[in-house]
Amino acid sequence: MYRIIKKDGRAKRAELTTVHGKIQTPVFMNVATAGAIKGGVETRDLKEIRTQVVLGNTYHLHVRPGDELVKELGGLHKFMRWDGPILTDSGGFQVFSLADLRKIKEEGVWFHSHVDGRKIFMGPEESMRIQSNLGSTIAMAFDECPPALAKREYVEQSVDRTTRWLARCRKEMDRLNQLEGTVNPNQLLFAINQGAIFDDIRIRHAKEIQEFNPDGYAIGGLAVGESHEEMYHILDVTVPHLPEDKPTYLMGVGTPENILEAVDRGVDFFDCVYPSRNGRHGHVYTSEGKRNLFNQKYEKDLKPIDEACDCPVCRTYSRAYIRHLLKAKEMLGMRLCVMHNLHFYNHLMEEIRDAIERGEYASYKEQKLAAMNPDK
Repeated sequence: MYRIIKKDGRAKRAELTTVHGKIQTPVFMNVATAGAIKGGVETRDLKEIRTQVVLGNTYHLHVRPGDELVKELGGLHKFMRWDGPILTDSGGFQVFSLADLRKIKEEGVWFHSHVDGRKIFMGPEESMRIQSNLGSTIAMAFDECPPALAKREYVEQSVDRTTRWLARCRKEMDRLNQLEGTVNPNQLLFAINQGAIFDDIRIRHAKEIQEFNPDGYAIGGLAVGESHEEMYHILDVTVPHLPEDKPTYLMGVGTPENILEAVDRGVDFFDCVYPSRNGRHGHVYTSEGKRNLFNQKYEKDLKPIDEACDCPVCRTYSRAYIRHLLKAKEMLGMRLCVMHNLHFYNHLMEEIRDAIERGEYASYKEQKLAAMNPDK
């Protein structure tokens, strides 16, 4: 059940009740591609940095260790020892990102595994079965993610195929949820809106996918080559055509600035690899913008990464020490940066929710953007 608690302009403060607990939105989902956050962050750390939702990758978990093995071991929640909500993507993004390794047909997609080259087939039914075996809280419909700057004719054909695939996903999930032995018979289904940067295709597709009554709606195919202005424009024209009484998820986005702008346009759910990927390279997010801890100016700096942060890393370690770890290629340096970045994102979402509840989101967004971009 999805319940809107407060609206402030188009920004929504809401709550989604799931079989694995309540999700307070807007929310950032921490990306655990293979059932773990890259950078040595474990499940207990996620609790400490106030993570609400973990995102697993259907394709990667299918390749290894295998979704049937995960089911045999009790599902992804038991496997990774996480009792909160998990969202699994559908494998559809790999149709886009592994362009050199796949062939798209109406029945589905043939992949060559990026691990060992073996041939893998995944269509709507296979994606639903894999996600059912994983037992995630929220499963994503199988879609094709066309490049943002693809030609109109290709995008139209791709979007029509994604709609036909959604019908098959809906049918297969309904069947799987009724089977005895299903890991999570209460699994939710989110549909994905596509259309590249064509306003009319986006709007048409937003209306078409509502016919299948999904539990939520994702906007896919953004942050894949278009400008930020084009992305915000697509949100402006698309979100108003999605049901307000269901959650809206902007896939693979993004920077703190992207999130602040998208919340202002009615988006609830976000995920992105930026906080963990940047953290592994010593780039950390702070209330004053990004810092590169490899910079020599931090060599003797005994201040925490962010003096305004209450995460376990900032309560304990200095910039100088973390810089030393990074320079020495000690795994701990990477782990601390990733933990701090994930906490920063989780805390940002808490601030966003509070600002919406107070009816002060517009001024909060303006102040936050100014603080994170002091040179602008």
